[in-house]
Amino acid sequence: MTRGAALVLAAAFLRGAPAAAQAFTPLEGVGAVTLGSQYVDNTGHRLSDGSLVGGTSVTVGVFVEAEYGFTDRLAASLGIAYVFAKWTDPQPPPPFFPYLRVDSCHCWNSAFQDFSLSARYRFGDDPWTLTPLLRVVLPSHGYNTRGEAVVGRNLREVQVGAAGAVRLAGLLPKAVVQAGYTYAFVQKILGIPNDRSNGFVELGYAASRRLYLRAEARWQRTHGGLRVGYPSGDPFPPPGEVNTPELVAEHDRLLRDDNWRIGGGISYSLGDVDVFAGVSKYVAGTDTHDGQVYTVGLTYYFVGPFRR
Repeated sequence: MTRGAALVLAAAFLRGAPAAAQAFTPLEGVGAVTLGSQYVDNTGHRLSDGSLVGGTSVTVGVFVEAEYGFTDRLAASLGIAYVFAKWTDPQPPPPFFPYLRVDSCHCWNSAFQDFSLSARYRFGDDPWTLTPLLRVVLPSHGYNTRGEAVVGRNLREVQVGAAGAVRLAGLLPKAVVQAGYTYAFVQKILGIPNDRSNGFVELGYAASRRLYLRAEARWQRTHGGLRVGYPSGDPFPPPGEVNTPELVAEHDRLLRDDNWRIGGGISYSLGDVDVFAGVSKYVAGTDTHDGQVYTVGLTYYFVGPFRR
């Protein structure tokens, strides 16, 4: 194995991010189980012009994901999260949105969220890789979606996309640049389209054989959805397109959530176990949440029974 190929594989295993978001795949017969937690600090709402209004909440998720390499190039993963959510703002939501019991009690609401099943196939080895992916998201059950302190959107999705990576051999031999894009075909509510594009760019650096650092930028654009309006009233004041009782009831699942976020992370290998931590911060967006996300976790690697 060349030094460059070893670096690419090191980046695959010192990732600290969901498997299906990466350009790398595990070796044949190698599996990984990731257990992690995310703390989401929602510090307010961004309206359709990006202006900030109140409405703070906290979401804490515990997720588990298992991935297995059926060949050196083909891998599949399965994951699920259990989520806790709480409305923390002492003030009620804006008057045009209902103050639901799940928020007014200022108590924790919790439930299992969605199953995520993905398959990826990697092309290339060193200094580049390209990995198409297919992911299916299915709600684990019919959980509540009305209010701020809810665990998710309870929508079915099919996502297609690809992630690529290149080693910066001529500039920084220990650095890897990754980029990816997915398009999500999302279940319609009230006949309103709500598909989504997501993309990321990541710079990773293997500071040593055990320590891996990364910095990233992520963006999201919703194709369809509803806008809540502009404080100036041009072209329409709040609640904007959320203007019927039916739309108010479903607005949390239908907003045109567009945003940019930046962040970074660190991973450290302890042999068969990696530990990782990361942070992501809102920088711009409309009809979305302001705030930051903190992630910690560990990944355990094992050799499965199908290794040849």
